[in-house]
Amino acid sequence: MGAPSNSGDGGKNALLRALPSVEQLLRRPSLDPLLSGVPRARAVAALRLAVDRARGRLVASGGPGFEDADVQHALDTLATPGLRPVLNATGVVLHTNLGRAPLAASAVARVAEVARGYSNLEYDLDEGERGSRYAPLVGLLRSLTGAEDAVVVNNCAGAVLLVLAALASGRECVVSRGELVEIGGGFRVPEVMRQSGAKLVEVGTTNRTRLSDYSAALGPESALLVKVHRSNFALVGFTEEVEVAELSALGRARGVPVFQDLGAGALVPLKGEGLSRELTVAQAVAAGADVVAFSGDKLLGGPQAGVVVGRSVLLARIKAHPLMRALRVDKLTVAALEATLALYRDGRADEVPVHRLLAQSPEDLRTRAVRLQGLLAGRGVRVRVASVEGQVGGGAMPLARLPSSACILTLGTPEEFLERLRGGMSPVIGRIADGEVLLDVRCLEEEELQAVADAVAAAIPGNPP
Repeated sequence: MGAPSNSGDGGKNALLRALPSVEQLLRRPSLDPLLSGVPRARAVAALRLAVDRARGRLVASGGPGFEDADVQHALDTLATPGLRPVLNATGVVLHTNLGRAPLAASAVARVAEVARGYSNLEYDLDEGERGSRYAPLVGLLRSLTGAEDAVVVNNCAGAVLLVLAALASGRECVVSRGELVEIGGGFRVPEVMRQSGAKLVEVGTTNRTRLSDYSAALGPESALLVKVHRSNFALVGFTEEVEVAELSALGRARGVPVFQDLGAGALVPLKGEGLSRELTVAQAVAAGADVVAFSGDKLLGGPQAGVVVGRSVLLARIKAHPLMRALRVDKLTVAALEATLALYRDGRADEVPVHRLLAQSPEDLRTRAVRLQGLLAGRGVRVRVASVEGQVGGGAMPLARLPSSACILTLGTPEEFLERLRGGMSPVIGRIADGEVLLDVRCLEEEELQAVADAVAAAIPGNPP
């Protein structure tokens, strides 16, 4: 049904003018089998998408023009969920754009169990009256962190905003200039402080801040001493910073609480080659931080959430703030987080996928890469295995480089090949280095290797998508 390709501008323009209208396509007999039973609104949307696809093809390469197969492609596209599973071959464990931490099997099961019906989200089964949605989490967080109390909101940025608004609105927060960072999505610490109503007091310099700098800035309007996790930014070289234990001692002496935005939120020491030391939440609490905020979907390995732990007198003020209602979590987050925390309580942290992915040995990763190489070679793909370095991701340990192995593909234009990989039925997300496509196996499960091999074979130019 498609018109022949013509590389000349005149021929291309003629083909563009010849593209059918949606109304014409609705009356085309050859499309009746495809559109039969399809609601008109959906059929119109598919036809518009199909014409746009043909137009883009003509502009990019001169043809071919509209084909009936474009309609089937459009219908398939509209039927595909927007949020889909992907195969992570980037080597970045906590890839923010890919949803960060995969959940443990027990957390997935708990979410499904709670989602399919009603639950006692805010109902006290013992008393037969309204309860707290945070009740299942508070006891777990207290025992795992050593804090007096806890609360959970939608994410760590929300947690920071809530803490500042509840404890420092209209008063001063003292923070090092070296911690006034911007992280992903334009999240800037100074702007969040202003939004909360707190007054920012900067101390020290970008690279060096001393305890005396904090001490000199304290006054009658000081509400908080703040330490901020730098996320995907690191200070190296001629630097100096104040540890939370020192800052907490100063805060106690001057009657000013210390709030630590811990960011990644490790509950236990991490295992794995290439990992740097990461302060755990319990260590921050033990060092004297009065309030600690951290993410649920980073090194903790749970769902997206902002967890706040600390002294009960301060948590009471935080829980009473109106923002709590705006930032509260739903039943699925509570279910996933409770199940994840239970693994830590039971000494089963190795069942949290993030810990398993980070702890893999270079030898095991190379074995997996060689297996993927064999599967690819069996599909006629030229591939070699090489040692590479991955990252933790999610703003955690930005300087850490994780030794790994990858399958290296040299297939035409790398950008075009990755685009084809992303467009398959099982999207594969890889990366480019030195003009070649890298498929890092760190975040690929053994049972996913065949799907990766199939996707690569289908993405080779000339093969069906």
